[in-house]
Amino acid sequence: MKKFILAAVAMSMVATPVLAAAPQHHDRRPPVQKVVVKKKVVTKPSYRSWHKGDRFDSRYARNYRQIDYRKYRGLKAPPRGYRYVQSGNDAVLVGITSGIIAAVIANAIG
Repeated sequence: MKKFILAAVAMSMVATPVLAAAPQHHDRRPPVQKVVVKKKVVTKPSYRSWHKGDRFDSRYARNYRQIDYRKYRGLKAPPRGYRYVQSGNDAVLVGITSGIIAAVIANAIG
């Protein structure tokens, strides 16, 4: 009887790893692909300095507003099709339709 019990215990120890192995399924379906979605974070635009010939974008201007040239010294009347806008302490002469910068007058406002 002892031999029978020892043989049963020995067989259970040998058979345990075989029974514990995960069953393998033979599916013909393709494996599931994981999709990683990256979320785009919208940040506050950084301010920039302007140069003649650049395209003006009001989102990157500090204290953006259209200004009247008569209220500030050193600003002449803008040519037809242009206007002055404020970006920080600078007055920027911008083409109305194209958005191209014609002149930057530094520290004109302040």
